[in-house]
Amino acid sequence: QTGPVIDMPVPASFNDITQDPSLENYIGWVWYEKEVLLPLRWLQDGLRVVLRFGSAHYYSIVWVNGVQVVEHEGGHLPFEADISSIIQGSPGMPCRITVALNNTLTPHTLPPGSIQYMNDKTRYPKNYFVQNIRFDFFNYAGIHRPVVLYTTPSVYIDDITVTTTSSESVAMVQYQVSVVGSTLYSLSLSLRDQEGKVVATGDGPAGELKVLNPNLWWPYLMHENPGYRYFLEVKMQAQMNGVLLEDMYTLPVGIRTVHVTSTQFLINGRPFYFHGVNKHEDADIRGKGLDWPLLAKDFNLLRWLGANSFRTSHYPYAEEIMDLCDAYGIVVINECPGVGIKMLESFGNKSLQHHLVVMEELIRRDKNRPSVVMWSVANEPASELPPAAYYFKTVIAHTKALDPSRPVTFVTDANYALDRGAPYVDVICVNSYFSWYHDPGHLEVIPLQLATQFENWYKTYQKPIIQSEYGADSVPGLHSDPPLMFSEEYQKALLREYHSVFDKKRKEYVIGELIWNFADFMTNQETTRVLGNKKGIFTRQRQPKAAAFVLRERYWKIANESSCLPPIMKSHALFL
Repeated sequence: QTGPVIDMPVPASFNDITQDPSLENYIGWVWYEKEVLLPLRWLQDGLRVVLRFGSAHYYSIVWVNGVQVVEHEGGHLPFEADISSIIQGSPGMPCRITVALNNTLTPHTLPPGSIQYMNDKTRYPKNYFVQNIRFDFFNYAGIHRPVVLYTTPSVYIDDITVTTTSSESVAMVQYQVSVVGSTLYSLSLSLRDQEGKVVATGDGPAGELKVLNPNLWWPYLMHENPGYRYFLEVKMQAQMNGVLLEDMYTLPVGIRTVHVTSTQFLINGRPFYFHGVNKHEDADIRGKGLDWPLLAKDFNLLRWLGANSFRTSHYPYAEEIMDLCDAYGIVVINECPGVGIKMLESFGNKSLQHHLVVMEELIRRDKNRPSVVMWSVANEPASELPPAAYYFKTVIAHTKALDPSRPVTFVTDANYALDRGAPYVDVICVNSYFSWYHDPGHLEVIPLQLATQFENWYKTYQKPIIQSEYGADSVPGLHSDPPLMFSEEYQKALLREYHSVFDKKRKEYVIGELIWNFADFMTNQETTRVLGNKKGIFTRQRQPKAAAFVLRERYWKIANESSCLPPIMKSHALFL
């Protein structure tokens, strides 16, 4: 009935799967459909069946057996629908799931964009238009993360919120549990360590668990046992029509604290220095689709590099990635999709209200993750515009109200004296590309310009600073001595100039450096982009460029200087 269709893997972006160039750059509606057979036991009374999407870019409408069940705006966060009433009337029949997906970006989406119609009939076909974006990565589209069907009882655990405090000998785990479906239920909680031993118990929807001699969650290279997690088992029992209903959820819990001073970022009371990367969810063929082998490779490379942190530039990453960060002790600056907020109309009330909803969804998803130490509400917005002051004051205040336990930032490339959002952040995150976009080819200007940048920002705001982006493009295998732009030698030389300034300023108030970028990634076609952005220290296929070895030597040296690094890791670092 629909006409020609093609098979499309999920999760994956649809853009690079076929040989059809019109699909590569397609803007508008696409339709996915799949039929599944559900177990008969799922159709019994008292069981709730839920359809969940990890993410779909950008605007989704979902039907089950022709009945609309959910709409969702936003390309990087999960959404779900209770489909119990729809499927219970059709035992033995296939369950048909239909998704309409639209990747169009407007001034009020996050990220924003605009549609431009080309009306010159002498140059463009009738109704010709382009999608304009103000960010430098390809606007991949599709169902990017897993789609699952799962069940719960009709009375179920809907949400758990955990916060932690600690001293050397005791930790407190505060919890809140939300149950939906009935007000008559009981809750019991057990906190187990990694060996399965129960270390604390509790009951009721809110309370506090006391843990003696706790194992704290430490970042990678800051402790001999990084990423330590307890497991909070929450059990719910309720009576419904004379039937006992039970639901259980196990939540990993990392006990750690975060605190920001005017010159330091403290994790568990100790100074933490971010030496890490910016990333993208991006790879050949699958685009932004979740890919487990790729994740395993990336985390092996992060640890090989000696990176202790990354920023989720420029959108929330898959939950599977965040799980690995929690487990390995990789610290995360968790960024929402607020990239490319450049147009004046993107600072209006319609955009602001959507931005607030996105922060609510992001915090609900990731609030319990020990790896997440800071929220970022935007990247390189036009924060010098007058409406930016109210806009970011509101977004940041809303974020802090939702989660008072973490600092909040946004990443700026504005002039320090003109930035209207900076007064409201806890940490200054600044991007700069001296001798690349500014004074291209002149490496000698970096020491003065970078030092001046830091001094101006700190003098104005008295807040710790992270160099949240810096770098240079390099084409793998392109060599030049003396170093010339786009050669591997130039990328190495630029990094070393930046590092010499970092080493001076991290003794004062600079608390981190995040290279742009971990790996090469796809962008829109432009005269300055040769099959994408080449600022990666690894190629898109995850092979190291010369700069990767420069960064590896530096990061292990920084880790080796830390008094917190255990002797076995110190010898390992020296050996490397």
